[in-house]
Amino acid sequence: MEDVKVVILCGGKGTRAYPFTEYMPKVMMPINGTPILVHLMKLYAAQGFNNFVLAAGHRQEMLHDYFAGRFSDWKINIVDTGADADTGDRIFRCGAHVGERFFATYGDGLGDLDLHELLDSHVRSGGLATLTTVPLRSQYGLVVFDDAGQVQRFEEKPLVKDYWINAGFFVFEKQALLEWKGHNLEQDVLPDFARRGRLFVNTHIGFWKSMDTSKDQQELEKLCAGGLPPWIHPSARTGEGA
Repeated sequence: MEDVKVVILCGGKGTRAYPFTEYMPKVMMPINGTPILVHLMKLYAAQGFNNFVLAAGHRQEMLHDYFAGRFSDWKINIVDTGADADTGDRIFRCGAHVGERFFATYGDGLGDLDLHELLDSHVRSGGLATLTTVPLRSQYGLVVFDDAGQVQRFEEKPLVKDYWINAGFFVFEKQALLEWKGHNLEQDVLPDFARRGRLFVNTHIGFWKSMDTSKDQQELEKLCAGGLPPWIHPSARTGEGA
């Protein structure tokens, strides 16, 4: 198997998760006692990708302390990308630690992606970068009623048809780093690649959820309380817990 490294953004301050993130990086917020970062790493490792580059910054000493002596079957490189660096800068500053092609992802999102299909999709596209896109889910429940005003049913946080959002889970060519423009990944780097026709998408309609707030944390904990979490891809569900 191609040894594709996985860059994970771990250095943000996570202001929406305050006050927890005053003391720890956001990626260390726990889901059932285990940091979301470890859940994310297990997601990759379950499909054979266990060579990690952690783009650290805010409270990075917590990462060093946590991973010291743990997960000996994984390769973990913690890279200081700066306490105040932007998302694009963090990936760029990991350039010396990746191969000719690499995964990258945010540290606060989980999904049951087929990572091999994502990689294959990227190779087929011939682009510099591929991002995973998922259908937009409404944050509100909908009330469905007929012309007479009679309520027919309720739909709890439905998917919004034909609207897709960036879920992270990227693949980049290392060549992309030579054409990297700007500091923010979402506002500068990716739009520039898109304008030049070098950015492609891989659609995912399975499970995906980000953890931005304590409410999201509670919802994710409920989802994995029964054992095997829903963000492990079906092909890797051989009893691997989180």
